[in-house]
Amino acid sequence: EKGNFLVVELCQNQVRTLLVTLYGDGNMSPHMVYKIFDMPEGMMQGEGEALFDFIAQCLSKFLAETATSEIREATTLPLGFVFPFSCQQTRLDKAELLSWSKGFSCSGVVGKDVVQLLQSAINKQEVGTSGKGSSWLSLWKDRKSSQFTPGQLRQVEVVAVMNDTVGTMMTCSMEGRPCEVAVVADKGSNCCFMAESYLVETADETSGRMCVNTEWGCFGDDGILNDVFTPFDESVDKESSNPGQKRFEKMVGTLYVGEIVRHALIALTAEKALFTGADVAVLKQKGVFTMKHVLDIINNEDGITEVKKILESLGLQPNERDCGRVQQICRAVMGRAATLHATGLAAILSYMCQTRDLETLMVNVGVEGELYTGYPRFEEILLSVSRLLAPECMPTLLPSRDGSGRGAAMVAAVALRLAAQRRAVDEVLAPLRLSRADLEKVQALMRQEMDRGLCKETNPTASVRMLPTYVTHTPDGTERGDFLALDLGGTNFRVLVVRVTEEGISMASEIYVIPATIMQGTGEELFDHILDCIIDFQMKQNLVTQMLPLGFTFSFPCQQVGLDKALLLTWTKGFSASGCVGKDVVQLLRDAAKRKQHLGMQVVALVNDTVGTMMACGYDDPKCEIGLIVGTGTNACYMEEMRNVGTVEGDQGRMCINMEWGAFGDNGCLDHLFTHFDKVVDETTINPGKQRFEKLISGMYLGEIVRQILMAMVEKQLLFKGRPCPKLETRNIFQTKFLSTIELSNGLALRQIRAILNELELDANFEDSVLMREVCQAVSLRAAQLCAAGLAAVVEKMRENRGLDQLSVTVGVDGTLYKLHPCFSDNLQKTLKDLAPKCNVTFMLSEDGSGKGAALVAAVADRAAN
Repeated sequence: EKGNFLVVELCQNQVRTLLVTLYGDGNMSPHMVYKIFDMPEGMMQGEGEALFDFIAQCLSKFLAETATSEIREATTLPLGFVFPFSCQQTRLDKAELLSWSKGFSCSGVVGKDVVQLLQSAINKQEVGTSGKGSSWLSLWKDRKSSQFTPGQLRQVEVVAVMNDTVGTMMTCSMEGRPCEVAVVADKGSNCCFMAESYLVETADETSGRMCVNTEWGCFGDDGILNDVFTPFDESVDKESSNPGQKRFEKMVGTLYVGEIVRHALIALTAEKALFTGADVAVLKQKGVFTMKHVLDIINNEDGITEVKKILESLGLQPNERDCGRVQQICRAVMGRAATLHATGLAAILSYMCQTRDLETLMVNVGVEGELYTGYPRFEEILLSVSRLLAPECMPTLLPSRDGSGRGAAMVAAVALRLAAQRRAVDEVLAPLRLSRADLEKVQALMRQEMDRGLCKETNPTASVRMLPTYVTHTPDGTERGDFLALDLGGTNFRVLVVRVTEEGISMASEIYVIPATIMQGTGEELFDHILDCIIDFQMKQNLVTQMLPLGFTFSFPCQQVGLDKALLLTWTKGFSASGCVGKDVVQLLRDAAKRKQHLGMQVVALVNDTVGTMMACGYDDPKCEIGLIVGTGTNACYMEEMRNVGTVEGDQGRMCINMEWGAFGDNGCLDHLFTHFDKVVDETTINPGKQRFEKLISGMYLGEIVRQILMAMVEKQLLFKGRPCPKLETRNIFQTKFLSTIELSNGLALRQIRAILNELELDANFEDSVLMREVCQAVSLRAAQLCAAGLAAVVEKMRENRGLDQLSVTVGVDGTLYKLHPCFSDNLQKTLKDLAPKCNVTFMLSEDGSGKGAALVAAVADRAAN
């Protein structure tokens, strides 16, 4: 943080103004100038407008004395406002006063935004209006700086408001050590601490931590402390300006300590335990016994001579016994105040330890206030009692230097820095944030490409190929027997045996790996490897002697010319085996079987993983007529009316269409959505310009998109303080699975982000972690929204095909991105509902992949053949 920052602090009977200059050196040595203004008598109980006008006048006077040419020429002068009263804060720069305390009772302020009240008063000073605001002109005439000009306050903008406790915590955080708790033990009493944001249900933020102002002075207002509220406390409460409120504060605040002692002395005098036969009328005067008297009495350990002088100065005639007992009472009251502070602190520390899932909490606690500085045993009691009650916590006390003013300047400085960062971040992420109009356009373009793909004349040039699958029926429940299935769709593939009986379906399967050398070798090597794995599986399952029907799930773009014949159009997902494109993949598998002289299988159907997923879910839900894959790649299929399928003869019934929508946009129709980051990712793939829709959505590419954005943010010095991150420049180092981990919405998310960053050898702070999460959210949200826009085109077409006002349909869905990402499925469903309100769409997870679906296609084909 760097620059000049104003602070105005409302104190007891005073207004404190500061000008803090930060040099961007880690905030270790800020330059500060301050001035204290005494309030006119009666202002604390007067009109609120007069109070805020006075604060603004103090700022005018202060700037008149301190303004430099740099400050005069600045366009804005940010101000942090320390307002030490109970407020409902909804933003950093908005806080409504809930109640006055500490002797204040100004009218017209409770329920109002104190930031707005101060800004209005400042604006009045700027124009030099008549009335209450005009007195600033006389202040200006008395200026010490001849360079100060009228309207100086035009630059001042209130950017943050906080109470003194938060200011203290921030001040103590400037000492080179992080401070996460602050206790103010002064005329009032309060504590704040850094809580896990997801536990702060009254705030929207769920990431990281948020400072919570406990306002513990109100503890006990509901009567829960009645057991420890003494008759002396009751008397003090009744005589206060706010009876029944701030009861804990009235037991511990230095504004009330003297009064507690006074009422204790009155009671003991009545019992003839003190001042026997002496005139004690002076004790009936409220305020006669102050905190200063108490401190002077207990801090005289050498004897009672000084105690006697103090009591005599009040008009009392104490004997030696009276002096000893008064000193004992003062120590008891002060000891109780310190002990109660310690119990409150122990509760907070224990809570922090528990919610952070720590065995031991080591934390710095900022402390300030008259009780802390004036009572020698306060620190000892605070530490010993808190450790007794919360032994799992080890607090270290940090005394606050310069009160809460430095901290308020820091809050203002950080607010400005974050606002500038926010603008820069929004500029980077803006191209990824899609409006409803953007999504409607994608939906319309998808529908247009679907129609082109279904039409025989335009199919060759359509980016969405709309390939017939020759699957015309879903299972009807009469299928029986054992069926093999082969599920090939990525670096891992499965071989399954599926047993269909009256009782249902049972399966056994094994996963095999395809090495990269085979994925990118020859077609013969690839299919020989696949067949070796099938033989190995059949041997393990004792199925070698049987000729079983096999359904082949082949998750690559194919032109299917029959149920058991499909020509490979192009490889995707990192495959590039030679001699396969344009060939019948079923025949390639049969040729491998001949080379291996293997007779234990008969390939009867080829489907892609999307169709297999639809069939697998269709066995359990007859309304499942759409298949969706969102994993390493993405695709969809659905049941289309045969009359609309121009690429296949016949008009009766329906046929499942494999959309191959990953190629949507390959003809340039989505160029307006492609960001700079998408283009860089596309250019570095093995198939530039191909599968462009897939590269915006699927798990294979999202991590790379995030990495490109993170590198851009490092270059703009928005991340890692602009430090070079060599490892981040490594392709594919940021895995898509990281998005799922980072976006988990529980409070441990930032710890997990830090673990990922450590793995990437990145030194990140809290803000880096939050920003990284935002980047991941932007990329995954866009992916879900685009997927929903495509799906909206599908369901709307089905609804129109069938002439329905409302369509009810189930989507069978598979893929790691949909299943494992914490937000993807919700974002997809929410967007789909918005884009296709006339369609009631249910999503059904495919629990056992597309292998079961391929076997069911084989079972249906076998049933038809028989």
